[in-house]
Amino acid sequence: MYRVDINSDIGESFGAYKIGMDEEVVKYISSANIACGFHAGDPMVMALTVDRCLKNVVSIGAHPGFPDLLGFGRRNLDASSEEIKNYVIYQIGALQAFVAIRGTKLQHVKAHGALYNMAAVDEKIAMAIAEAIASVDRNLICVGMANTAMERAAEKVGLRFAYEVFADRNINPDGTLVSRKHPNAIIHDEELACKRVLRMVKEGVCEAIAGTLVKVKVDTICGHGDNPQAVEFAKKIRETLEENGVDILPMGEFV
Repeated sequence: MYRVDINSDIGESFGAYKIGMDEEVVKYISSANIACGFHAGDPMVMALTVDRCLKNVVSIGAHPGFPDLLGFGRRNLDASSEEIKNYVIYQIGALQAFVAIRGTKLQHVKAHGALYNMAAVDEKIAMAIAEAIASVDRNLICVGMANTAMERAAEKVGLRFAYEVFADRNINPDGTLVSRKHPNAIIHDEELACKRVLRMVKEGVCEAIAGTLVKVKVDTICGHGDNPQAVEFAKKIRETLEENGVDILPMGEFV
């Protein structure tokens, strides 16, 4: 039996600026990564997004990033391990409060953007994130890609780890995400995305940008909420998986 979680990065609007189609995307996912105010989001958006998740029976995770609203958290910052650890603790705590007053708990933590990509290859950054998560709540699941520094750090501190793949992103031969500066970084073809996702889930492999096959592990599939095709992507991927005998469940039910 195949089972997998579908997640999306949502709650990224800020003040008068609307980003993403959260109210529609949330209908097709099983877990949500909610921005915590550093790279995107604000207290009003966080509260609204938590309520949307609860209404649609979607499990909630924190999506901490660098304090970089102007760059949407996608610019590498030269921050110390101590700074990164406290950035992550601060952001988890902010979302945790909104979740707690509604009588529920956070399921997971997934770093955002540049912080996520840096943690995949930098042991010190990965350890700072893992230690931050564990210091807040050791029951939280850490989300990241297989064969990365983030996976190793989570194992060292004793956190559960959910293996993530991306429906709308190409990968390099080493399994890392292709830089958004590359013209082929984003996959816009829905049919291609669905075929890739199904192959990753059932065969454990993904075709890299160079054409080589990369082994992957899949607990959760991400479709970005700020992608213009986010709603159709989420809907098509869920339909494709269910039609092919894959159960969609929040990662907390099986990781």
